[in-house]
Amino acid sequence: MNPNLLELWGLPDRETAEAHPEAWYQWVTQSEMGTSMKRLAKTIKAYSSRILNYFPDRLTNGLMEGINSLIQAAKAKARGYRNTSYFKTIIYLIAGKLNFELPG
Repeated sequence: MNPNLLELWGLPDRETAEAHPEAWYQWVTQSEMGTSMKRLAKTIKAYSSRILNYFPDRLTNGLMEGINSLIQAAKAKARGYRNTSYFKTIIYLIAGKLNFELPG
């Protein structure tokens, strides 16, 4: 059976998942896949311990990367701020999900 890398995320815990990246690596390197896939397999094998850190809490850094992207876009649009206080205010306005509705 060919191991599917996407199945890794559905496994119940780290102990169960630990063998999966190695099995996938072996399958890719012994198959007729191209050099790009084999290079990807080597990268995943090298970072497998970090990838497996997902399992205790099932958290990724996707949300933080998204917020960072918004901040970098604001910084580029403004072409610089005169002081850090203004920049912090813009970050809160963009990424803080503040509620500006009046009570009523």
